[in-house]
Amino acid sequence: MQSTHTQISYQDKAKFYKELQSEVAGLLEKEWFVNLANVSALLKQHLPDINWVGFYLLHNNELLLSSFQGLPACTRIALGKGVCGTAAKTLKTELVANVDEFPGHIVCDAASKSEIVVPLIYEDRLLGVLDIDAPILNRFDSADQVGLEKVVQILLQGTIWPQNFT
Repeated sequence: MQSTHTQISYQDKAKFYKELQSEVAGLLEKEWFVNLANVSALLKQHLPDINWVGFYLLHNNELLLSSFQGLPACTRIALGKGVCGTAAKTLKTELVANVDEFPGHIVCDAASKSEIVVPLIYEDRLLGVLDIDAPILNRFDSADQVGLEKVVQILLQGTIWPQNFT
């Protein structure tokens, strides 16, 4: 894939996510580690007003930091702890308008004010989560949730996943 480094307009979120999803589908390889790296870079390139985007993968019953774009981050997150651990435990997207109001929020970057975490569920098993932080309150809404959940589905379907991450 050759990147053009163009910016997708965020004015119309439905159109934005359709174009973003098309770009994600077009860059996927079979290898999971390549895809996680490229998808995190693509999301950082196109999503406005974010300060961190990346993946945590399930390993030995905890989430371990994987590919990301942003400042160094927490390396291990227990299931059920913080926004990422909660999404991993409940297997549901967490959309947090104000991280300071989220019980047990884990501060990796003090600049982060809002967050969305989408679980990666493939063939009925949790692989990990996509985590995106923003330095402003109420950054993410239901349109972002729907769009990012579709991005995750494209990633999951276009990738060959190992039985576990060792």
